[in-house]
Amino acid sequence: MTDNFSDYAVTMSSPADDAVEVTPSDTADIDVTRGINVATAGDVKVTTKKGTTTVVYIAAGIAFPIRASRIWSTDTGATGIVALY
Repeated sequence: MTDNFSDYAVTMSSPADDAVEVTPSDTADIDVTRGINVATAGDVKVTTKKGTTTVVYIAAGIAFPIRASRIWSTDTGATGIVALY
């Protein structure tokens, strides 16, 4: 496989290099994301990289740029959550 863009810097506006399905948890942290995508729109409770916990609405199929370290099961209604790295 050839990566024609390997010499370019990776920034927050760059496409994701990896995508991992996430099971929301009120106790387990995840690797800090570059974004989140969902299959079914809804609220997603997150803790950000800086430690703020908040609820955001994420539309289905659209990458939501957020540096999250936890995706909570409590207060999360969206399904099919994928962390983008």
